[in-house]
Amino acid sequence: MMHSFFATCPQGMETLLLQELIDLGATSAKETRAGVHFSGTLITAYRGCLWSRLASRILMPLGQFPPDGAQALYEGTQQVQWSEHISPQGTLAVDYVGGANTQINHSHYGALKIKDAIVDQLRARHGVRPDVSLNQPDVRIYAHDDGRQVTLGIDLSGESLHRRGYRQQGGAAPLKENLACAILLRAAWPRIAANQGALVDIMCGSGTFLIEGAFMAADIAPGIQRFYFGFLGWLGHDGALWQSLLQEAHGRKQAGLLRLPPILGFDEEAKAVSMARENIAKAGLGGGYIKVEQRALSHTQAPAVAPGLVVLNPPYGHRLGDEQQLAQLYGDIGEQLKTHFLHYHAAVFTGSPELGKYIKIRARRIHKLFNGPLKCALYQFELEQRWFAQVAATAAELEAPQVLSAGAQMFANRLAKNLKHYGHWAKRQDIDCYRLYDADMPEYNVAVDLYQGEQTQVHVQEYAAPNSVDLQKSKQRLKEIMAAIPQVLQVFPTQIHYKIRQRQKDHSQYEKLATEGAFYAVKEGHCRFWVNFSDYVDTGLFLDQRLTRAMIGAQAQGKDFLNLFSYTGSASVYAALGGANSTTSVDMSHTYSDWAQRNFSLNKLAGSHHRFIQADVLRWLEQPEVRRYDLIFLDPPTFSRSKRMDQHFDVQRDHGPLILRAMQYLKPGGVLIFSSNFSKFKLDYAVLSQLQIEDISAQTVPKDFEHHPKIHVCFSLRWRPVEENQSLK
Repeated sequence: MMHSFFATCPQGMETLLLQELIDLGATSAKETRAGVHFSGTLITAYRGCLWSRLASRILMPLGQFPPDGAQALYEGTQQVQWSEHISPQGTLAVDYVGGANTQINHSHYGALKIKDAIVDQLRARHGVRPDVSLNQPDVRIYAHDDGRQVTLGIDLSGESLHRRGYRQQGGAAPLKENLACAILLRAAWPRIAANQGALVDIMCGSGTFLIEGAFMAADIAPGIQRFYFGFLGWLGHDGALWQSLLQEAHGRKQAGLLRLPPILGFDEEAKAVSMARENIAKAGLGGGYIKVEQRALSHTQAPAVAPGLVVLNPPYGHRLGDEQQLAQLYGDIGEQLKTHFLHYHAAVFTGSPELGKYIKIRARRIHKLFNGPLKCALYQFELEQRWFAQVAATAAELEAPQVLSAGAQMFANRLAKNLKHYGHWAKRQDIDCYRLYDADMPEYNVAVDLYQGEQTQVHVQEYAAPNSVDLQKSKQRLKEIMAAIPQVLQVFPTQIHYKIRQRQKDHSQYEKLATEGAFYAVKEGHCRFWVNFSDYVDTGLFLDQRLTRAMIGAQAQGKDFLNLFSYTGSASVYAALGGANSTTSVDMSHTYSDWAQRNFSLNKLAGSHHRFIQADVLRWLEQPEVRRYDLIFLDPPTFSRSKRMDQHFDVQRDHGPLILRAMQYLKPGGVLIFSSNFSKFKLDYAVLSQLQIEDISAQTVPKDFEHHPKIHVCFSLRWRPVEENQSLK
């Protein structure tokens, strides 16, 4: 039998919880503020209680009714058949939460009216009534009054699921277990653990990261230590089903402990080390599964195993010292990470985000999370030299505008809609980067590309406005766009890169805009590419050509491939990974030729059969055809200058002779794929009458460009057979 459920969680963890519940079998899952609505059978709810690392509670709604005061609350509660849920001889407790617009402004009074309605109904039917027990009752009832309706149901978890049952004691402000899990998931600990990377906490306190990290790595159900759940005394409880899930969990635990990677904690306080060891033993992980040592921060070091994840939650707040002392501490953390944990991934969680800059390592990702009501930051670092000695984001960058204007809200709504539509698709396609918005609303004339590789980055390109558009209105709309993006995409200003898109002249496509030199790795299926958001007009990866690249990869098996105007060599990477005998990439820019070679290295491609030629393609094609190719990709710029031509190259005017010259490099039976992004392009069929031409434009426009089908044109060209050409004459 299917039921509706609601899982609660701390704010900022909703997306993670959504995916977790789907993995546990939930259907119709939909995230909302501080929780996820979902459907499933009883086993789905039991799995949520036993296996969710992120949820606070699993609630099962039983009814809803309007909030029209105390009498309505009493009558609405009596609509539920409580004898199906609570034994008259049992115990119950009621939690009532009212919103700002509720008529009942005292939670105890609301809970009392609900309790009265339940016990009055049961006493009238059975002659006896259940008792109230605030500590672990047989059934815990919850009621949520948001001012529009009251939702009434059963708390199947009974008490917060973050209480795993192993914590004996904590420090002054121990991290909740589900928040620790969110941090570990954001830091990709499951993937690192699967590769036997180590987990190290250099300020481990009571050991929460260590224990939850071990639970994840060893496939241990976080609720396996608990002896109390809210459904155990519920009349609808299926004991046999629950026991089967427990038995399965114990079996998975025994198997998982055999593959546990190294897990190590340090703390300079003897009391903290003692607490951590007690909690580890209580969690069933004693006997050497986790090692904890008393060491000062300056004496911590990585174990002699494969690099992994170093995670820590350093002190913050006025109680622990003034800003100067904390700044020194965070500086010491940065030095320790850079000195002793090179090649590790690091995750630093802090309730004082402004302290992150003192670590002096450039953060690859910064996530906003909440520790109770406190807004916190999770800094993620790659401990490699190229990220050192650069300042991370500051506290000011964590704050998005509180109120959007009407125009900004309209843009934000469209952006959020597109994110939901394309986000799931991109995940299924295993791609990190895609177009999220492309002038969907004419008044907001920008393209927004989302890159979610090493660190989420947003590439915003404003299409140059015509002279007829009021300059002040254009500036205002840009402000609205830049205000909405951080809120919708949960990024910081340093992660947004803005450029004006306009017709380029001469060699401007090769000119640098900046010299930051910051490159990020992104994934596109089985290929990986370096992208740069600040230094050039484009990022190094044309997203609209994704399907064209995939087509080249599918056709390249056993063939010699030539890439003309190769740019950063992405099509050549596809061809090489597709099994090409050889690849040749020709581009006039030394920068892009070098970039292409770096892309090959990123994909572990090497060998003399992959050639990179820095040359003007138009001049290079004038040489005798010494070498022939089975497959050629020709994607010329719309406009360019060549020293060997009397005039500038214009793709519309000059593509015919260019294609014919490139066709001379084809082997018999070979194929040339021609592409252009010129919006008014028309192929010159008369000049190319000797060729078999197939327009494949529609087949090469990706889903994220479906609203802009003329983003490019693409043609497949072959030589006509000799006899066919003769007949045409």
